[in-house]
Amino acid sequence: MTPSPKPESPELNALRGVGGLGLEAVRGTGALALVAARTVLGLPRLERRELTRALVQFGYDSLPLAMATAALAGVIVVLQSGLYIQRFGARAFLGWASGYGVLWEFGPLLLGLIMSARIGARNAAELATMQVGGQIEGLRGIGLDPFAILVAPRVVAMELSMLAMSTFTFMVAILFESVAALFTLDLPLRTFFGTFAHMLSPLDIAGGVVKTGVFGLAISLVSTAVGLSARGGAQAVGRAAASAVVQSCAAIFVLDFVLTLLLAGWMA
Repeated sequence: MTPSPKPESPELNALRGVGGLGLEAVRGTGALALVAARTVLGLPRLERRELTRALVQFGYDSLPLAMATAALAGVIVVLQSGLYIQRFGARAFLGWASGYGVLWEFGPLLLGLIMSARIGARNAAELATMQVGGQIEGLRGIGLDPFAILVAPRVVAMELSMLAMSTFTFMVAILFESVAALFTLDLPLRTFFGTFAHMLSPLDIAGGVVKTGVFGLAISLVSTAVGLSARGGAQAVGRAAASAVVQSCAAIFVLDFVLTLLLAGWMA
């Protein structure tokens, strides 16, 4: 009679799980570094028609959603912060507080999450479809570089779209914050924009723009790496789209933590 195998200890299973996560992290970091390096090499031969198409899809088509989200976020920030502002008798500082929150946190974070769901998933699905359909390999077969034709235009378009939309979303959010403060807290627009202008500096705007640009680069690289690594049939396309959203959102939150520490320390 063959003896039954000895069950593995919980400690060994936990160690194996940690090791697996470590290998996945190293593998993912390597894939991102490879995509970034090949994208940089493909920039001089970037396909301009693909860049134009990507700019329309990534930027122009996303603008209405970004504007609507910015308007709602601005109103919600004022409604939420207004409770504490009134409690401590600090209504005059609402312009500074709400503007600081939008520029440094809510604006970049919401825009990044929207774009990761709308564009990151789409980018990963399109590249995964071409990968499993053999189109990527076909381009290599006729001597064309997929990174110059497909990847570099998308990365550049995502970066330009995020930077451009950050300006519009910040303006819309702050405008709706001032209107919400006027109607809900009876705070004059002059008082709102007075503290906003006197207590915030151009560096605060630059901090939000830097965060948005870094988030856009992370979304484009993560979704591209996930799409190009897809293997299998139609199910691989769905998995790539879902994985791109999850990984992009995780990258955004990690980068937000790191950038907040670095930029806050630099500006202190």
